[in-house]
Amino acid sequence: MTSSTDFKNLTQGKMIYEGKAKRLYETDDPGRTIIEYKDSFTAFNGEKKAEMSGKGRLNNLISSFIFEFLAKNGVTMHFLGRLDDLRQAAVRVKIFPLEVVLRNITTGSLCKRLGVEEGMKLPRPLIEFYYKDDALGDPIVTEDHALLFGWADEDEISLIKNVTLRVNQLLKDLLAPLGVVLVDFKLEFGKDASGRLLLADEISPDTCRFWDSSTGDKLDKDRFRKDLGNVLGAYEEIWRRLSGGNK
Repeated sequence: MTSSTDFKNLTQGKMIYEGKAKRLYETDDPGRTIIEYKDSFTAFNGEKKAEMSGKGRLNNLISSFIFEFLAKNGVTMHFLGRLDDLRQAAVRVKIFPLEVVLRNITTGSLCKRLGVEEGMKLPRPLIEFYYKDDALGDPIVTEDHALLFGWADEDEISLIKNVTLRVNQLLKDLLAPLGVVLVDFKLEFGKDASGRLLLADEISPDTCRFWDSSTGDKLDKDRFRKDLGNVLGAYEEIWRRLSGGNK
């Protein structure tokens, strides 16, 4: 059995899953997986697609950096470490069928759904749950939906919300000195073979909205969604700020 400290010795096996932005592979340790980041962009539940060379590397670097930062601050997660430019090692988990979205500022689907003005700073973070089903368009659901349909129990919902709020505060503290506003983000969670609830998936400009605090420029996937141009440049800028200018 591979320990959490020698993940670099994992042997990659066959692909077990391919999503919009990542591929997952078996390893010689049944409790571990290798995640490979793709150069694919998708939006609007896969209706809009593109390939941009270098995107997978940037998301891997950014997500690895953020996961390492969160781990140092006590957040328990599936991430074990970055293997190379495109791959990470992670604990193998069963993902909850819920996406958790935390919003600090109004934008995107929230404005369309409720008719509220974009750019309003909320008095406290808003947490929303979405049911993970592409065919249904990932509909918004309530906590009662999650409980009654068995997608998560009360203790899991409580822990998910607490971890999400903790991640929000940590990321805001990390990004504010870098001139980046954390507008909103999506998290996913899973359970490992022993039943531990772990933060999973990725944290990157694909899953977060980042705005420049001085100019309001979007530094995330909204540049792709809205055809704003210079998409990779925005991702590179986030990595430049996080890494202190290191490439």
